[in-house]
Amino acid sequence: MSQDLTLALRTAHSGLLANQAALETVARNVANVNTPGYSRKIVNLENQVLAGDGVGVRVGELTRRIDEGLIKNLRLESGTLSALSTKGDFHARIQDLFGTPESNTSLSHTLSRFQAALESLSLAPQGALERKEAVRRGEDIAFQLGGMTTAIQNLRQEADAEIGLTVNEINELLSRIADLNNKIIRNEAIVRGTTDLQDERDKVVDRLSELIDIRVFKRGDGDLVVHTAGGTTLVDNVAVTLSHISAANAAATSTYAEGNIDGIFIGDPALGHDITNAIRSGQLSGLIEMRDATLPNLQSTIDELAAEVRDGVNRIHNRGVAFPGLRQATGSRVFVEPNTQTMTLANGGDVTLALFDAAGDQAAATTLETVMQSAAFGGGAQPANGPWTITEVAATIEDWLRANGAAAATAAFDVDGRLEINLNAPSLNLAFVDEAATASGSVAQDAVVRFDADGDGAVDETVAGFSYFFSLNDLFTDGLADNIHETNVVGAGFTASAATLTFRNAAGILGGPLAIAAGDSLADIAAAINTTIPGLTAGIVPDGNGVRLRISSDDGASFTATQDVGGGDTLLTDLGIHSADVRVAGALAVRADIVASPERISRGTVQWDPDLGTAGAYFVSVGDDTVIRQLAAASGDVNGFDGAGGVDATTATFSGYAARIIGEVSAQAELNESRASFQGGLVESLRFKSDSVRGVNLDEEMGDLILYEQAYAAAARVISVIQNMFEALERAV
Repeated sequence: MSQDLTLALRTAHSGLLANQAALETVARNVANVNTPGYSRKIVNLENQVLAGDGVGVRVGELTRRIDEGLIKNLRLESGTLSALSTKGDFHARIQDLFGTPESNTSLSHTLSRFQAALESLSLAPQGALERKEAVRRGEDIAFQLGGMTTAIQNLRQEADAEIGLTVNEINELLSRIADLNNKIIRNEAIVRGTTDLQDERDKVVDRLSELIDIRVFKRGDGDLVVHTAGGTTLVDNVAVTLSHISAANAAATSTYAEGNIDGIFIGDPALGHDITNAIRSGQLSGLIEMRDATLPNLQSTIDELAAEVRDGVNRIHNRGVAFPGLRQATGSRVFVEPNTQTMTLANGGDVTLALFDAAGDQAAATTLETVMQSAAFGGGAQPANGPWTITEVAATIEDWLRANGAAAATAAFDVDGRLEINLNAPSLNLAFVDEAATASGSVAQDAVVRFDADGDGAVDETVAGFSYFFSLNDLFTDGLADNIHETNVVGAGFTASAATLTFRNAAGILGGPLAIAAGDSLADIAAAINTTIPGLTAGIVPDGNGVRLRISSDDGASFTATQDVGGGDTLLTDLGIHSADVRVAGALAVRADIVASPERISRGTVQWDPDLGTAGAYFVSVGDDTVIRQLAAASGDVNGFDGAGGVDATTATFSGYAARIIGEVSAQAELNESRASFQGGLVESLRFKSDSVRGVNLDEEMGDLILYEQAYAAAARVISVIQNMFEALERAV
């Protein structure tokens, strides 16, 4: 009898202890009802069996009530939301920078004001205020484009710095996951509870999923393995270490694709474990996209706009002259080998060189063809329209100027290869006028200059306008060397036609001709340049929906890239390779002497009067508005823009193209905001569902509390009854 009572006592005691432990778990659940990341703990009661007979109850392993599938989906969608939110912050600042088309501070409005100032000057070409206003509005364009460039590059640098901070946080999270893995494995081995450790690990993993795209799976021992969506392991027994060196500064020419910006490496960077392009979501993904795509694309579009404004305005500005002409001029075109590079005048056109006195009356005049064939100026046997070397042209012009009153005149090349003309004669002024024929007073018409950049006898470039060819009278300058060349935007699948390319700088040919095989990709061409052409570095740069091949001089010196035109090569033409527009927006400026003296802005052009002198003469009039009217009209006319930064090739006015850029900025911001709003709703829905499963429900806990309380009281009652029975047994004995 006593043995049965003892077994009953032990059984009741086990119930007392089990329900006591269950009540403690309920108390812990209730206490953590508002604790983020806490999952409800479930008490699992098990029947104790000894020798085939039940001997009471025991508390099994505590478990967490979670839905692994929901948590997985929540982490995936949270990473996408984090990327969108990160980009949203940058888009908001970009919109502040670009403004709206109707804003008085927008780039399109600034360009419209420039056009209006030119129109006002065309109505009053003698007006000092109108000249100053036109120059000031030109400066506004350059200032705003430069400010945008600075702001865009600052944002890129900021994004890169944020990448560095995010990488540091990821390393800390990975280390914590590895540490928690070890603790969980040890506790599992000695049969100790690990649910709280698992909760803590889940919180760390949740935060990690907001920073970088991850996938996780558990091993049987409780170990958690973490890897990226691309399959790169981040935690497996031990945590890897990510590294990224943030850039000290960013420029329009700085790109991750070309190696100017550091990648994100796993382990030793020297081994090339770069995962930058494999990161698909999370805050890191958003920062990379802004740094390497969105912001560079914006820079590309404003560089395209700046280059078109520069070229479109300068083309016309070079046709004219300020009253009564130029006393000195420095061209913008760089000639790397003027002794071998040649030019030819085509289509019967010619260029009149004229000197004027302070009143704008002709002091001397000739044509380029005349002096180039004159023995008195070093010509004589020269062909009627060329080819002439660039050095010969400069020397002959210098000779003619010295022979016609400007005895100390110079026409030579500066250290960068730009033509400089200086009359050194205060009483004389120089002007060039393109005409359809050599005869004096011929119809004004842009001279067609055919340029042989490599001296092989074939035409590499055709330019309309003699002064524009040398850029002797530009309104906008950028001061950039021709040390970066790039193609137009082409598809990533572009394949080359067979060609022989030659690269030259002032020292001559670089590395010899480079043979490109038919079917070569842009990457093949870049690799061939990098391995065989000393002093040049080539890379493939993403731009909008395509890529560019960009070739840079290692020492910053100007160079040329030509093909075997005579042999039928068309590769460079197909690619549209040109002196790169990248960085133009940041360097654009109104010519310094025009800023200092606005009267030097071109308003008129050289005119012919058959009644002057004995056989007619050229003159310059202070009231001539020929060129300024052309400038005003061209500023409002459509221009051709190449594809850049995701904006397709198009025709538009300057202000219209600027408005399109602003529209693209607004559209991207709106699209990102719309996606973020949808994604936020999705994440909240998933989080609510997950929390409804894993979170503490007070109603459930109160129900369990009553249940365990009653069970505890019942077990205590059983013990009390057994105690009474023992006492009765003792009395009977």
